Amino acid sequence: MLNRKEILSTIEMIDQQHLDIRTITMGISLYDCCDRDARAACEKIYDKISRYAEKLVSTGEAIEIEYGIPIVNKRISVSPIALIAASSETEDYVPFAKTLDKAAKNCGVDFIGGFSALVQKGMTEADKKLINSIPEALSSTELVCSSVNVGSTKAGINMDAVALMGDIIRRTSILTADRDGLGCAKLVVFCNAVEDNPFMAGAFHGTGEAEKVINVGVSGPGVVHSALKNAKGAPLDVVAETIKKTAFRVTRMGQLVAKEASERLDTPFGIVDLSLAPTPAAGDSVARILEEMGLEVCGTHGTTAALAMLNDAVKKGGIMASSSVGGLSGAFIPVSEDEGMISAAERGTLCIDKLEAMTCVCSVGLDMIAVPGDTPAETISAIIADEAAIGMINNKTTAVRLLPAPGKKVGEKIELGGLLGSAPVMPVHSESSAAFINRGGHIPAPVNSLRN
Repeated sequence: MLNRKEILSTIEMIDQQHLDIRTITMGISLYDCCDRDARAACEKIYDKISRYAEKLVSTGEAIEIEYGIPIVNKRISVSPIALIAASSETEDYVPFAKTLDKAAKNCGVDFIGGFSALVQKGMTEADKKLINSIPEALSSTELVCSSVNVGSTKAGINMDAVALMGDIIRRTSILTADRDGLGCAKLVVFCNAVEDNPFMAGAFHGTGEAEKVINVGVSGPGVVHSALKNAKGAPLDVVAETIKKTAFRVTRMGQLVAKEASERLDTPFGIVDLSLAPTPAAGDSVARILEEMGLEVCGTHGTTAALAMLNDAVKKGGIMASSSVGGLSGAFIPVSEDEGMISAAERGTLCIDKLEAMTCVCSVGLDMIAVPGDTPAETISAIIADEAAIGMINNKTTAVRLLPAPGKKVGEKIELGGLLGSAPVMPVHSESSAAFINRGGHIPAPVNSLRN
């Protein structure tokens, strides 16, 4: 039984410290929608998503009202479309993206993920068609998110795909230039992508998943920040324990919502993803947590160590609270979505090189970083390659979501709005990586991949 103190504490976490369920995501398998006729396949996809997810939003809203817990987003993830569209006799995969967009709007969800391809070891013709359609797909839809997995610890890194993705990101930025390159905010390049991620833009319904599933993403940077204010001057092992206990409480709330949604939607419960996902709102920042530990500004020396401890403590607290912790689970560092990181980047303390070092010890990778609009495609590809190498060698998920800012230079700002926030344009190295990227080929899997 919860006592009065625990109830009041939870109310305070929700009311004053930005604790929320960041997303309820329904994963849906589309394998039975394959058809030689692309139009028939799209009709099947639309009908199935609409049927399975028709009550997702209303159920989330009912749980929100009943329990008083904010549920910020209701989302859908689907099987990688490159696998579904491969059966269709068509060169144009944009209609599949438009079908996803139409179905998402019909269901009333915030985003739909799964316009995706898994190309870590090589690209099929369907993979190439999907990847080349991404710029037009993201510029002509509103709710569709796309992801491409270019590497893994087991397979190595597909450098042909890495080279292609640099150009795709550039083209996507150009086609959405009237919206500050917004399309790139809905496109992520992975190494070691997970199959049960509820967060966008990288969510897709993995090949090993059930027919349908409910995954929940919980977030609470403000709660952790508030808890650490009561541990000022304490040794770091005490700080770690404080974070772990806070993560436990947050995860328990996520487990409650996930199971409730699962029962009401008659859909199996998948995982709870406890990820400290910041927002642009004051008091909801991962950077401010690191500064509360004793750093003057996020990005200074010691930042990577502080983030490593934070990420580890969050995971430990989560697995104590639920046997179904999955997804990415850790601390996210998306620059445009974190007011503390925006401030640190504007001061010049936080740079891309430091962010890359930080990705070695936290969830995901270089996220929501604005770069000059004239950044060469090969430079973008080289940044992707660096990040993929970190994931491959360390057997962890890494990702890149760069935002080339059309017509803008270092020091200027892009405005994306809502949870996507705003970001100062950050410098990249001017020295060329083109000769390296243009070699193409494949970076072999590391020796630590040989585990059998």
